[in-house]
Amino acid sequence: QVQLVESGGGLVQAGGSLRLSCAASGNTFSIKSTGWYRQAPGKQRELVAAIGNGDNTNYADSVKGRFTISRDNAKSTVYLEMASLKPEDTAVYSCNARTMRGSRWYDYWGQGTQVTVSS
Repeated sequence: QVQLVESGGGLVQAGGSLRLSCAASGNTFSIKSTGWYRQAPGKQRELVAAIGNGDNTNYADSVKGRFTISRDNAKSTVYLEMASLKPEDTAVYSCNARTMRGSRWYDYWGQGTQVTVSS
């Protein structure tokens, strides 16, 4: 089992920055990748950024060059640095951790944190 707790959301003006944190606990050694997803009202949840154990990363096209995902293994925490925020970035951001046991993948989710970007 893995538990995830997000923090760092809030209200920011367009062009501003925020840093989200996702702190993991439990069987963190079993985590293969961690990602940030977001869901805006009336829209489907989408992957924003993800980082694997080899520090390989991938980003949604809409955030490339503006968002950076990173992690601190000593703190079992993954960060999402968001810069040049736009109103369309407004959403609930959730942290996801993927683990594998045998041939099965398991997904764990945090409670989500609201990010609101005002124009």
